[in-house]
Amino acid sequence: MSNESTPGTKLNELLERGEISPEAYAEYTAAADTALSSTTDSSPHARQDAMFDHITLRVADLAAATIAFMAVLHELEIEQTTSTPTLSAWRNFALTLTDEAHPIARRVHVAFVAPTPAHVERFWEVGIDAGFTDDGPAGPRPDYADDYYAAFLKGPAGNSFEAVYRDGARPRGSIDHVAIRVSDVAAATTFYTTIGPAAGLTVRRQAADSAALSVGASDGSVLLVAGEPTHHLHLAFSGEDDDVRRFHADATAAGYRSNGEPGERPRYHAGYYAAYVLDPDGNNIEVVDHHR
Repeated sequence: MSNESTPGTKLNELLERGEISPEAYAEYTAAADTALSSTTDSSPHARQDAMFDHITLRVADLAAATIAFMAVLHELEIEQTTSTPTLSAWRNFALTLTDEAHPIARRVHVAFVAPTPAHVERFWEVGIDAGFTDDGPAGPRPDYADDYYAAFLKGPAGNSFEAVYRDGARPRGSIDHVAIRVSDVAAATTFYTTIGPAAGLTVRRQAADSAALSVGASDGSVLLVAGEPTHHLHLAFSGEDDDVRRFHADATAAGYRSNGEPGERPRYHAGYYAAYVLDPDGNNIEVVDHHR
């Protein structure tokens, strides 16, 4: 029998010694599961063209948040693509103002794609100067994967942000993965499985305290982690008109709450066709066809 420790064994040892929290253990395990699943063949039932269309977080001070994210995302070569008085966007990551009907997003984890380890290091260094809190300095994370090099920052609303470099093909857009804390992993997994065929999601790993889902063939992942729930996240997946309609029909038939029936939203842009459903913790999930 080999005496070498596996990543899972190392995590268990850290947990037993009290060097990581149970919440961090669950998130690390889900991330490791997703890293492992990225080396396997895609499910023949998964939509190969699926991807994160956009992720939107509401913030109280858009100007201050924009300055901070411009600084850190510039270090990852992710440049701002939209700037208005109410919206800032960097490819498929966006910030918008909160209001009475739309509170601040909390307890979201967003990981951005980094071109090299050096980009990861600059992301962390600039982030500290920009006012983020250290949530894990740049370095290898062998418990996730052998080639996983990352750094972590935390924002004032309790959201965490990561820059991650890995060898090989990377997701399109700027997002590598999103981790959502959920009150009930089984219930959340059932929801995301229900919308999976339309949103392009495939469950790769599931345990009592976490689950990992791939987005499309190799286009990022969604991690579900037990804990105090993520609130007020807006997460959109790409699709065609039929996917938009199927997403809404499948979710509402299963008893989930509609937050907007399939239809055009010209206030966003001409041809914007989308539908919205709330997940079990109230996060706003969308499938959208931009017709572009």
